[in-house]
Amino acid sequence: MNEAIVVSGLSKRFAEVQALSDLSFSVHRGELFGFLGPNGAGKTTTINILTGLARPDAGTIRIGGIDCTERTRAAQRLIGVVPDESNLYPEFTGFENLCFSGALYGLDKAERQARARRLLDRFGLAGAANRKFGEYSKGMKRKLTIAAGIIHSPEILFLDEPTTGIDVASARRLRQLIADLHRAGTTIFLTTHYIEEAERLCDRIAFIVSGRIVRIDTVERLVQPVQEKHVVQITCVRMPNGMEVSLSRAFPDLEFRLQGGESVRVEADRPVPVGPLVRFLEDRGTEVLEAKRVRPSLEDVFVQITGIEAEIMRKEKEKVGGNL
Repeated sequence: MNEAIVVSGLSKRFAEVQALSDLSFSVHRGELFGFLGPNGAGKTTTINILTGLARPDAGTIRIGGIDCTERTRAAQRLIGVVPDESNLYPEFTGFENLCFSGALYGLDKAERQARARRLLDRFGLAGAANRKFGEYSKGMKRKLTIAAGIIHSPEILFLDEPTTGIDVASARRLRQLIADLHRAGTTIFLTTHYIEEAERLCDRIAFIVSGRIVRIDTVERLVQPVQEKHVVQITCVRMPNGMEVSLSRAFPDLEFRLQGGESVRVEADRPVPVGPLVRFLEDRGTEVLEAKRVRPSLEDVFVQITGIEAEIMRKEKEKVGGNL
């Protein structure tokens, strides 16, 4: 069997909220599979069900060939879980947390201590091994939480929003660690609201919105249609009200989308005439700061399929700090 995870007809309701609606998908062995969606889309609910922390109302789950629908803990030794918020103990040291995690997975004392030291070294935390976890920075905490999730060398790793709330440098190092685990053969199920992160790391991506999967495909096939588009981003000091309508009337063969009141995105199936656009804007009192051609990305695909702006998705996550 070449499938690490097979999900069919998964549904879950919380009171009046339908968190998941008839989800069906599979994850190949050795694949880095991205689960991408806005806050409240159902990403964390899906992980909780797949890892046995919640029960579905309907549907079946197979992990590593094991039917987990009724036997929710049957695949426990095959999986590692890194939740969106750390589940480690602040009063324990980094070394003690890893050893405790190893004990939960049945590793004997000598083996869990040896693995703990190797992981601390691999994740650049050897110098902080004897410091209490509560004293770690956010980036260090995320790294140790990942280390705890893989101390038993799981075949399948679930990562829920691994880089949320940490600085850019720490996020970059974590993405490298995730890529290294993938290259080593670990199957990874990654939830994220960072579209550029998914595009950089994942083999295939599922878009989930309001508890439903709206598209699954490889990154290459997802972005191929939009990369045939010609796109120009024009940044201005001020954009008068109604300018989007005026531009559409003056240039009916182009598509316009205002972004934040200070820029406009222009798309077409042919090269975009930048000069006439800039003159049109300036003739109407708009000061143009920059006009540049941009390469369409997975973000454009996500907006096109879901209608949700990536910037809105990021701000939602920063404000709420969690998701369904």
